[in-house]
Amino acid sequence: MYRVKVCVLAVALLLGLVAIFVEPASERVSGRNSFVDLASPTELTATDSVYATKVGLHWEPVPYATVYRIFRATTNDPQTATSVGTTPANYYFDAAATAAQQYYYWVRAENAETVSPLSSSDAGMRAVGNNSPGAPFPPLEPPIVPGGNPITAAKAYLGKTLFWDEQLSSTKTVSCGTCHRPAAGGSDPRTGTATRHPGPDNAFNTADDIFGSPGVINNSAAGAYSPVSYFGMGLQVTNRKSPSYLNAGYTTDGIFWDGRAFDTFRDPITNSVLLSSFGGLESQSVFPPMSTAEMGHVGRDWPAIVDRISNSKPLALAHDVPSGLANWLSGRTYSQLFEEAFGTPGVTPARIAMAIATHERTLFSDQTPLDRWSAQLEPLTTQEEQGRTIFIAQQCTFCHGGALLSNTSYQNVGVRPVTDDPGRGALTGVPADIGRFKTPPLRNLELKGNYFHNGVTPTVEAVVEFYNRGGDFPAPNVDTRVRPLNLSVAQRASLVAFLKRPLTDQRVAQELPPFDRPKLFTESNFVPTVTGTGRVGTAGVAPNAIALEPPISGNPSFAIAVSQTVGGASAVLVIDSADPGVGTTIPSGGSFARVQTTLSGGGVENGYGTAVLSIPNNPSLVGRTFYGRWYVTDAGAANGFSVSRLITFTIFGGGGGRAPFDFDGDGKTDLSIYRPAVGEWWYERSSNGGNFAAQFGSSTDTTVAADHTGDGRVDIAFWRPSTGTWFVLRSEDLSFYAFPFGTSSDVTV
Repeated sequence: MYRVKVCVLAVALLLGLVAIFVEPASERVSGRNSFVDLASPTELTATDSVYATKVGLHWEPVPYATVYRIFRATTNDPQTATSVGTTPANYYFDAAATAAQQYYYWVRAENAETVSPLSSSDAGMRAVGNNSPGAPFPPLEPPIVPGGNPITAAKAYLGKTLFWDEQLSSTKTVSCGTCHRPAAGGSDPRTGTATRHPGPDNAFNTADDIFGSPGVINNSAAGAYSPVSYFGMGLQVTNRKSPSYLNAGYTTDGIFWDGRAFDTFRDPITNSVLLSSFGGLESQSVFPPMSTAEMGHVGRDWPAIVDRISNSKPLALAHDVPSGLANWLSGRTYSQLFEEAFGTPGVTPARIAMAIATHERTLFSDQTPLDRWSAQLEPLTTQEEQGRTIFIAQQCTFCHGGALLSNTSYQNVGVRPVTDDPGRGALTGVPADIGRFKTPPLRNLELKGNYFHNGVTPTVEAVVEFYNRGGDFPAPNVDTRVRPLNLSVAQRASLVAFLKRPLTDQRVAQELPPFDRPKLFTESNFVPTVTGTGRVGTAGVAPNAIALEPPISGNPSFAIAVSQTVGGASAVLVIDSADPGVGTTIPSGGSFARVQTTLSGGGVENGYGTAVLSIPNNPSLVGRTFYGRWYVTDAGAANGFSVSRLITFTIFGGGGGRAPFDFDGDGKTDLSIYRPAVGEWWYERSSNGGNFAAQFGSSTDTTVAADHTGDGRVDIAFWRPSTGTWFVLRSEDLSFYAFPFGTSSDVTV
């Protein structure tokens, strides 16, 4: 059941009327010289008539727990609860629950030394329905887990952290999650006409173009940019559309469109076999960080990646980090996280892959309307039912049947000529495999957009039209089931209806746990901007300023580049606290930086260069905005030099460098007040000028606003001396929690 959240402007009333129940300190099972008490698991949810065979439980893990014990009772009284099982993961399925019986559940964290207090309870119920639905759409059970990489909550959350950390890329601008978002069905929401790869003819805006995923600018180990074929000094785009990472744990016989990530996982350094089977996710995870188009730099190797991770603060670039993940991180280093997940603090390529794979293996979307229909819990609409009948009658289930709605095999369905992309055939060398690609699962299909391996087909409707006409490019190995279907307009609409809502898990669409995620740096307002006008040079254009990387406090490699100007010329980058301007002389100084360099390249508009700056880890810089321009010596320009457009960036974050009282997380202090007489908090968001008010506390409380949940935003909070209790209003969702710490004679520090 869903937990009721505390509403703003009503919290004080609740605090005045409800009693605060304090659980006893953690029970210590066995001792050692030093240990950490375990906190209670949070955000426990139990499914309510979602499954006919079980009750599903999910909760947020806590640091240092190795196992979670699940308790169940028929009344909301933990004294009557009994243990029904344990798991090292942060989810559990109670298959022993009796149908139609409401239960209350609690979870307790445990390790070898201690146990936590019980979590808050949540009610759940197993539905009365079909316990054993069969073909063509049986229920989706959790994926098989390789024996050498068992699922633990710590490893899954380490993997979740790595998956969303843009610091894994050379430029700190791309994470795994950049190209794989839950709300986009596990694929890339950016894919479209603006993200083109020229395709096999090497020409843009032709029929064989591919709509892929933008990655990184071609860059070196030193951080310098340089042009590359097709994309120049722009973001490179992949030559295939990104497949979904959701439900990827079920895929066998290789992952990727061509299956090049084998089920046997080998150590990226030693090449020794670590997992002999079911290791496709681990194998897949090691490809993108090494790709010079997706995440890496030219000549990147795994030791460099390990060094980057080892010396990075986890999710330093992210914002709106889910509270459960932030609480599990608890400000720890990557070495500490790896130690909890693997037993020792070593960061290795294999461990990175195993952690990311474990996270992905926990993301199975088994709560769709089709699942409930199959269990006889919920009917489809008349149109959806008609579409389901058509889907089966037209043999779509041959490739897209089963619980996954995929046979995980390889087919050529005639999207493009086999000469465009050999697909599976390039890997196997088998002529019959030329032009064949992995059959994608159809779960969450409507969220993905831009379909097939080339990403050109924009909608589900267009996909149905493609199959209705029997594909576009015949070939000897095109699957015989791809033939003209001659469906009417109404039939096609029914088929589309079946492929949309019934296959969509709303937890995925709304990015609810376990599909929740941090927001990326590239989704923030801290991405540098290039605006306005400059001064044109000999080629008739102003130098092209490039600024994409995070201006985070302490960043040792902050690249600002220039292109489309005179090759071999002298260029100066000036960054100041005000616009350096487009004047008659090149500014002689800049309060933040002034860098002179000689541009590479030749001709009047093929010159390029990069200034790689180090941003000091100085708290006084956080929240400050700087402005920069490139000045390029050019005899054909007015006053003898051309000028780029204006670069603007604001320094944010960093170790110890956060702006105080930053309630909205934009890196700037917000104007704020507290009115003790009525217990009201007021602040003005510096990000958009909007006002926020909340009633939380009383006249005798002590304000202790700070980032208590670690999501990068200050939480409204107070300490009540009379009871020694702390109250925190989470900035993430405006729910609150309370805990005892201190006595009436203490002073908060």
